[in-house]
Amino acid sequence: MKSDINPTLFKSYNSGDYINVISLFSGCGGLDLGFLGGFTFLGKKYPSLPYRIVQAYDVDEKATQTYALNLSHDVTTVDLTSIDIQLLPSANILLGGFPCQDFSSCGHKKGFQGSRGELYTVMKDYMNLHKPEIVVGENVPFLEKLEDGFFLRYILNEFESVGYNFKVWKIYCPDFGLPQSRTRLFLIGIRSDIGSFPQPPTPESFLKPVSINEAIGDLVEITDETIPNQTQYFVATKATKGSGQGDQKSKYGEIAYTVRANTKARVHFHYSLDRRLTVRECARLQSFPDEFIFPHSASQNMLQIGNAVPPIIGHLIANRIYKFIEKNTGIIKKYDN
Repeated sequence: MKSDINPTLFKSYNSGDYINVISLFSGCGGLDLGFLGGFTFLGKKYPSLPYRIVQAYDVDEKATQTYALNLSHDVTTVDLTSIDIQLLPSANILLGGFPCQDFSSCGHKKGFQGSRGELYTVMKDYMNLHKPEIVVGENVPFLEKLEDGFFLRYILNEFESVGYNFKVWKIYCPDFGLPQSRTRLFLIGIRSDIGSFPQPPTPESFLKPVSINEAIGDLVEITDETIPNQTQYFVATKATKGSGQGDQKSKYGEIAYTVRANTKARVHFHYSLDRRLTVRECARLQSFPDEFIFPHSASQNMLQIGNAVPPIIGHLIANRIYKFIEKNTGIIKKYDN
């Protein structure tokens, strides 16, 4: 059967070694780690994938420090709205977890009126100038509900106006092994001259959700830095009625509540201990491997973890895209894991 894709479209990696990726709004690197693979989470191996991050960018210096410490790839601290997009390197795939606070149900819901509401235009400008074959945008599920979906439709129309076709993949993360109740939207774009589209992931019906105790239960007895960041947590008492602190305590045997970036909004307490979750426990709930180190204060580390794309979900998306490229071009050499 003849492929719908012109094989010359992926000419920049005809050697078959790597697929070049640029990462905008990279944060501490959760999505990027997912694309790279080569890590283990709760005993399951997530194999290396043939992607190469040619450059990553974020405005938060502490986030880029975490990124550099763990991923050892070129990362730059910069306000992407202040630079000439033409100076950024070209790549086959554009990643962009454009900031979502102004679209979040827990945020101010300002939409485009917020200071971060129009940062998606950086991605649009990159697409228009550099024409990557594939685009992966990520955002909060509330984006599809805000103003009855107006903002999501508008952003998709803007992206498609520069020569792309987009589909939205709504991922309920526990269906794919994440031990917390978290839903994310992935905006998957394919350049319009390619003429085909990767298939969205579907959950395996036989998979049982991973409970909070399965994810972090082994950490209960660890009270030192044998596992990085396990001693780091906020000392806090449970909120009294009307205090506005918003306690959350997941139950033994169930998936955890969503780990959020705003530590003041909800206080996550351990399911069996009278304390808050540690930085490492929150990182586990986000599927960061224990070797991934968060080098800053508890509040800064929690912020980075809560803002991140869970690496195993990033790997899920990356693997789908790789299979799509491999199937349709025949020019990507099998990567030896």
